[in-house]
Amino acid sequence: MAVWEGKKYKLENSENFDEYMKELGVGMVYRKMGNSVSPTVELKKDGDKYTFTTTSTFKTSSFSFALGEDFDYETLDGRKVTSVVTLDGNTLTQVEKGDKPTTIIREFSPESVVATMTIGDIKCVRTYKAV
Repeated sequence: MAVWEGKKYKLENSENFDEYMKELGVGMVYRKMGNSVSPTVELKKDGDKYTFTTTSTFKTSSFSFALGEDFDYETLDGRKVTSVVTLDGNTLTQVEKGDKPTTIIREFSPESVVATMTIGDIKCVRTYKAV
């Protein structure tokens, strides 16, 4: 059983998130909201399909995918992107393609998820603790 199965993780720490959102072109109102909430994330597997869900008082968003296959979805800030996700051990790597290519690496452990998000020269690290 994977370390993330059956677990939810709540945001505990965020570094450089506002700069990351600015680089994505997120407006000030959405950035303020994004910086003020502490979302909970969860990864579930059903057969060959995975679903990643982010829940907050502001908005709930989820996307489903098969590993290694392109899929389209709308990000929390309203961008429409094509992504591909791979899984290596307990590390989930998501590459968003589009106007502003972004890489999100989520490293799962029983106690936490460390999400490292990179766009161009901007790097953001968000740490979630198991709840």
